[in-house]
Amino acid sequence: MPLDPQVQVVLENMKKQGVPPLHTLSVESARTVNLSSMAAQPEEVWKVDNRKIPGPAGLIPVRVYRPQSKYPLPVLIYYHGGGWVVGDLDAADVLCRQLANGANVIVVSVDYRLAPEHRFPAAIEDAYAAAAWVAENASSLEADLNRIAVGGDSAGGNLAAAVTLMARDQGLSFIKFQLLFNPATHYAFDTDSYRDNAEGYGLTTDTMRWFWGQYLAKEQDGRNPYASPLLAADFSSLPPALVITAEFDPLRDDGEAYAAKLKTAGIPVEAKRYDGMVHGFMLQTGGYDQGRQAVRHAVSALRKALHGQERGGETAI
Repeated sequence: MPLDPQVQVVLENMKKQGVPPLHTLSVESARTVNLSSMAAQPEEVWKVDNRKIPGPAGLIPVRVYRPQSKYPLPVLIYYHGGGWVVGDLDAADVLCRQLANGANVIVVSVDYRLAPEHRFPAAIEDAYAAAAWVAENASSLEADLNRIAVGGDSAGGNLAAAVTLMARDQGLSFIKFQLLFNPATHYAFDTDSYRDNAEGYGLTTDTMRWFWGQYLAKEQDGRNPYASPLLAADFSSLPPALVITAEFDPLRDDGEAYAAKLKTAGIPVEAKRYDGMVHGFMLQTGGYDQGRQAVRHAVSALRKALHGQERGGETAI
């Protein structure tokens, strides 16, 4: 399929403005770049609280979104994207609000430690600690312990998938669903999507090499399934998943290969590729019609998985 016309306009403007790829910048400069410049206006959510929870190396900042509803509610633990190097709670704020209101769930957004100051496995340790904390404190959160999901975009999708592996490996089954937007699942750059979408579509293959280089302390870490979930030896007993990918994304094949592994293991999984779209499109719901469609798709999947229904509630997506 050709590029979506809405995406084409954005990419042409970026080229005219000379927006540099992140890998050409210093870490400090890369962290100042707005990766969600076309995000929709943030929706009002009944309650939004910033707090800090205990982690393996100190306190972990989280942001808790609560829709106005009858409690206890299901809860989605969300991990923002940014290549494990950039991004924060604000990067996922608009999306978390949309998911909380649309799916009628509590959302706990996690501000895990970033590389290169904190390399693998710091981010996944924080991600898992936050999930375990939610499970242990479900009652005080007014959350339903039996209806916990994890989700994330890009590097956050990587962490969400790895958290499900880590929980399964410890014999725990509290995670009931995984919502993965264009996840990075393998420390390798040899797929068709890495070759075909190497540059010119926002996220570049060189930027992904740079992200992985900042994240991993050594090459060998890339073979650890908690860094590369696609390399897990066993995909059984993992939670059902929705995996959303974009046609013109270097990470497209990462997500689709992970979904295929789940399916082969007998895990209920839906893989949806959005043609004409680029990496991170679901964060740009102020400009991309298909971004809004993807968020509605995610809302429907969350409702079905956590409420046993596909529709209900109102959202401004």
